[in-house]
Amino acid sequence: MPSNIPGKMMKVAKTLIGKQPAQKKAEKYHFDLYKRYPITLVKGKGAKVWDDERNEYIDALAGIAVNSLGHSHPRIVKAIQKQAAKLMHISNFYYNEPQSNLAEKLVKVSGLDRAFFCNSGAEAVEGAIKLARKYSGKNGRHGNIISMDNSFHGRTLGTIAMGKDKYQKGFAPMPAGFQRVEFNNIKALVEAVDDQTVGIIMEPIQGEGGIVPVSRDFLHKAREICDDHDIPLILDEVQTGIARTGRMFAYQHYGVKPDIVASAKALGSGFPIGAVIAQEKFAAAFDYGNHGTTYGGNPLACAAALETLKVIEEDKICEMARVRGNYLTTRLKDLSTNWPAIREVRGMGLMIGVELDFPGAEVVVEMMKRGVLSNCASETVIRLVPPLIMTKEEIDKVVDVLVESIKEVEGKK
Repeated sequence: MPSNIPGKMMKVAKTLIGKQPAQKKAEKYHFDLYKRYPITLVKGKGAKVWDDERNEYIDALAGIAVNSLGHSHPRIVKAIQKQAAKLMHISNFYYNEPQSNLAEKLVKVSGLDRAFFCNSGAEAVEGAIKLARKYSGKNGRHGNIISMDNSFHGRTLGTIAMGKDKYQKGFAPMPAGFQRVEFNNIKALVEAVDDQTVGIIMEPIQGEGGIVPVSRDFLHKAREICDDHDIPLILDEVQTGIARTGRMFAYQHYGVKPDIVASAKALGSGFPIGAVIAQEKFAAAFDYGNHGTTYGGNPLACAAALETLKVIEEDKICEMARVRGNYLTTRLKDLSTNWPAIREVRGMGLMIGVELDFPGAEVVVEMMKRGVLSNCASETVIRLVPPLIMTKEEIDKVVDVLVESIKEVEGKK
């Protein structure tokens, strides 16, 4: 629980004082879309954040795998301040140095050939599937893009059409041209592809789906199918990319090169930016005016992303994610032995899921009371995607709090 107020006292204090101004205003003026927790965060530094009542939390969610370098990293702050004082936005009618430099850097770290910039993960995925349609359409293919059951690619109509049913409810009719198959089921994938298939898209690790990694055999088979049919293999690396799994991109663990990659989240260290990265053969399918954006690739966002990639390389953040991820995973797996409450611990680097044998929402609340922020995915999986710069001591506290919280909830059953 927050270090300076015991849990029950914090509950009582909030009951007596009532909701804070930011919470009242949000409930009155903001769309009622988020089931927010009753805290207002006002400050962050490293792996920690503080609320408006001065309670301290370890942020094991990192803005949902966004703040990989922690909050308020001095080099990122300086890069944003410097660029903001110089040039923030000009539109894509003109060249700008941060965008060109970032494109070069992303191409080099991805092993692909060209980059396009947008503002979010959903936009990046939309750009990727649009590029797939353009390429395959030129080759006479006008069928489905194949996605995976239990996947999540964003909240636009196009992206929800590829994902979980629960995100589609109330928004029918869904856009046509999409087909889902069971994740990691090679037979189902082979049977779904025909001479009109446009492309295959998947997350290397399903995030909202419960931190479920793709199997090596399945990904390699998807690569083989795409080569045989001359269609693009699209990887949604929005959550897995930018050092989260211990490599710059998760596909680099598998020895597979995709044709199109969607990136966002950690790319800007909290500053909104997304990217579509592609091999030349596919990027060349776009003609002038086929795609574009007003804000995407603006100098300010690109400066933040460029500095992020420099810090990751210079400070060996990928290695840090591997080492600390191994430590966290080992601790959790050791604890799970002979403890039925934990069904499985899985993931890669510092993208870890702890699957429980009961719904995890209450565990998240108990963790928050004890000063650790986390998240529950797919009903029963505690998702841990902390800043990659988290210390061993902070990791130990996260584990200790998780254990206490699971026991607390178990005791109520």
